[in-house]
Amino acid sequence: MSVAAPVRPRSSSAWETQRSFDELGRPLRDITFCVVDLETTGGSAEGGSMITEIGAVKVRGGEILGEFQTLVNPHTAIPPFIAVLTGISNTMVADAPGIESALPAFLEFAQGCVLVAHNAPFDVGFLKHFAAQQGRPWPAFEVVDTAKLARRVITRDDAPNCKLSSLAVLFRAGTEPNHRALSDARATVDVLHGLMERLGGLGVHTLEELQTFSARVSTAQRKKRHLAETLPHAPGVYLFRDDRERVLYVGTSRDLRTRVRSYFTASETRSRMGEMVGLAATVTGIECATTLEAQIRELRLIAEHKPRYNRRSRFPEKMHFVKLTREPWPRLSLVKRVLDDQADYLGPFSSRKVAEKALQVLHDTFPVRQCSDRLARKAARTPCVLAEMGRCLSPCDGSADEAAYDTVVRQLRDTLLHRPDEVIDAISERMSTLAAAERFEEAGVHRDRLAAFLRAASRTQRLSALSRCAEMVAARRGDDGRWEVHVVRRGRLAAAGTMPPGGDAHGYVEQLRASAETVLPAPGPVPAASAEESELVLRWLESPGIRLIDIDGEWTCPVAGATRHLAVHDAVESSRRDLVPFDERRDLTPVHRPTR
Repeated sequence: MSVAAPVRPRSSSAWETQRSFDELGRPLRDITFCVVDLETTGGSAEGGSMITEIGAVKVRGGEILGEFQTLVNPHTAIPPFIAVLTGISNTMVADAPGIESALPAFLEFAQGCVLVAHNAPFDVGFLKHFAAQQGRPWPAFEVVDTAKLARRVITRDDAPNCKLSSLAVLFRAGTEPNHRALSDARATVDVLHGLMERLGGLGVHTLEELQTFSARVSTAQRKKRHLAETLPHAPGVYLFRDDRERVLYVGTSRDLRTRVRSYFTASETRSRMGEMVGLAATVTGIECATTLEAQIRELRLIAEHKPRYNRRSRFPEKMHFVKLTREPWPRLSLVKRVLDDQADYLGPFSSRKVAEKALQVLHDTFPVRQCSDRLARKAARTPCVLAEMGRCLSPCDGSADEAAYDTVVRQLRDTLLHRPDEVIDAISERMSTLAAAERFEEAGVHRDRLAAFLRAASRTQRLSALSRCAEMVAARRGDDGRWEVHVVRRGRLAAAGTMPPGGDAHGYVEQLRASAETVLPAPGPVPAASAEESELVLRWLESPGIRLIDIDGEWTCPVAGATRHLAVHDAVESSRRDLVPFDERRDLTPVHRPTR
């Protein structure tokens, strides 16, 4: 075995085109690659094939740092056709170390490198198989496959195929591949450099871009990479616009420049995004003080511009609520707006379908009237079918007792606002009865209705608690050690900032509060922002490490509220998510609960 042979001088001309790359991600010139090749007795380690030779070259910035080569005793006869192909005979490997010695030596040589191989699944698969066989943990190598890259870059006009021998000719490799491990590894180094030269012209400058490069990103897309050059490496929101200044897409990122460049150079292969980038003429970045501010700005901009390539959050106004009316004989009603009418509301729901499920579970539990007519206190009409079935107290025909009806309404209001136990008990009993009769589909319908109600009740209680607070000021220490401060007024983010190191904390907070947006209360119990924005604020407020600086109001939720009942339903929905169409999943998202 020979390890770390003397370094052969090699020209770095293959890398010269990368000397001026922008510092984005991990520049390829700074990465140490370990290019490896194996010779084996067959095509499958799982099928009993063994390694007969390992060859590797360590390279960085176009310079060879070292080489590794060893024959490996397979402890089995080498098939004649393999011996003819590779030139490795049984006699040659008789005194060679076994894989139990050769593999640890190779892993030590490759430590800290990015593995490169031509048809990497074959070589890496063999190495991982024998590491597992020896009970040896496999290092978390990042892997680059030159065969895969070549298939995305090389055309039939360049080479007849993407075999190592053909690519070695194309890129004028200094070593001709000959089915010996070290020679093939040396040839693969030259192929890697040749591919990088071509990819550099397509905007691939970093390891991340190399690993995620796809030919589906067109040359026209890659040529637009300059649109990202003016954006900062900072959290914020970006807007793609067409040549008529119409917003096509809004997104957010912790690093604006890195994220936007990925649309032109690397992993963005979604057909819709490719179409969007083709139409884009400019990209605007809005730098934000914190990640939360960026997320909320994104929501507001999507709602304002309704970009055609954003699928979600475009219509926050399209919400549905279940309303308990204020009239002589109160009833439940589906509405799209919350009014300042002293009524009680449940929601918001993102779809009418889910709102109807919650409405049905309430009607199954409480026998309030379901007719939509306005009834006088003393009504005298013909009773409806529901009244005849005993599912309504029948105020329409004058037979309802006012006190009894008011008691049911008070219980319903308490269920909406404070504790859902009555609904849970009633529906659970019905589900048990149906399950005992093996009517499982019907039981599942009631289960889904109950889950829809509990999620809505939990959402209502949490959002109402936040909207009742005229102002909250909270801070959390970021990863960089600086404190992120947010001012929240009635559920809406009013100001955000990052406290400068060594500054006057009290003075900074007061200045931020003074510059914060004035927020008036919204009608009814809803926050003065979209439900999605307020839920983002809640997730941040409930995250670990939050420090409440000041609060105007009481931030409390009912101890016996709906949130405590959601764990079981969240588990059920989690197990079913893969069976649900993607565009319906937002209604299945589990409600985030406090972790403190």
